Amino acid sequence: MPTLPKPKLMARLLPEKRIFVKSDEGTRFFRIGPRQQLLAGAGALALVAWSVTATSFLVIELVQGGGAQTAALNEKLVYEQRVQELASERDAQHLAALEAQQGYDAALDALSSYQDRLLNAELRIAEVEQSRAALRRILQTAMVERDGLAERLTALALEDGSADLAALERRSAEAEQTVKFLSRALSDTALDKVAAVTDASSAQDRLAALENELELTRQASDRIFEQLEEAVVLAMEPLGKMFRDVGLPPENILKQMRQQYSGVGGPLTPIALSTKGTPADPESLRANAILDQMDELNLYRIAADKIPFAQPVHAAVRRTSGFGYRRDPIRGGSRLHAGMDWAGRSGTPILSTADGVVVHAGWQSGYGRMVKIKHEFGMETRYAHLSKITVKVGQRVSRGDLIGGMGNSGRSTGTHLHYEVRVNGDPVNPMTYIKAATNVF
Repeated sequence: MPTLPKPKLMARLLPEKRIFVKSDEGTRFFRIGPRQQLLAGAGALALVAWSVTATSFLVIELVQGGGAQTAALNEKLVYEQRVQELASERDAQHLAALEAQQGYDAALDALSSYQDRLLNAELRIAEVEQSRAALRRILQTAMVERDGLAERLTALALEDGSADLAALERRSAEAEQTVKFLSRALSDTALDKVAAVTDASSAQDRLAALENELELTRQASDRIFEQLEEAVVLAMEPLGKMFRDVGLPPENILKQMRQQYSGVGGPLTPIALSTKGTPADPESLRANAILDQMDELNLYRIAADKIPFAQPVHAAVRRTSGFGYRRDPIRGGSRLHAGMDWAGRSGTPILSTADGVVVHAGWQSGYGRMVKIKHEFGMETRYAHLSKITVKVGQRVSRGDLIGGMGNSGRSTGTHLHYEVRVNGDPVNPMTYIKAATNVF
């Protein structure tokens, strides 16, 4: 105990005060001695100290609350940004795939045109070869006939047969003209063959260039598809595992989300469709498969916000009790603890762990002040022993929204949050969901 100043010292430091009060009955006065003044000063000092301390705690709680809510919002924004980046990459790759597909179709059309041109050139070469072979046979026959006539003409000249000689000369001249005509025709066919061979060679070279260009386009398309497929797999694998870890088959999740979001969650327009009644080409089938996977990824993202994967408190707290059987802290004996407990300062912000609708916001025996939120897939979360509630029944909340403050209401031994997750009315371990989302969010 602190020692009080000596009476004489107190009298000098705090001289006696007199307060006069005048009324109809007369004038009275009150003495305020050194001790009373000292006690009054101490009381005033204690009041000031209490005000400063209370203000400090209030500021700290407000800062912590704002920081926790900001952390939850930042966490959600990071996930949304990841999805948006993947969607932007999907759109860019989709446009690149469309351009590659158009280039591929144009190259195929050009390739088909040059193949027809090469085929026509080869047919021309075959026809010219047949014509040349026929002309050679006729020319050989004409030359044999000309040579025979020349021999007979020589023999008749020696025998001096004037009549027969004139006829043979005419026939020999005709044979000579036939030989010259056939020679010119054969020469013309040779030129036609050279032109056809040149055209075929040019078409062959262009065909080879188009095939090379087509192969490069195919390789570029393959790289685009590979990048898209890899990005989709990297995004979908952890999401699928997250749902399986909490006992939710991904195929059931996708089915329910498609039913609920049939107006806005359908697949994107395919890159190419066959209009000739023939099966689609492999590139179109591959592109459409990627677009279907992107649609599934979007449905996963929607479903993830509706399941309690997040933690209900982001401030500096201590986990004091887990899920399962434990000794009752009030009555003793082994009892099921249907949730998890986190201990912290009074008023620590409590956040919704998933999108849902508030179905209870008030006092409930044992739980104290409690908020109950209904989610998709038959799920429900409970937040108990709150000091205050900031939501109302029927209100829709999103993951990370503030719903109340940590407190000590109801059946509780100290300030803490009791958090439950229930599926179809049965309590389950909340850590199952929190751990499943550790590597995703």
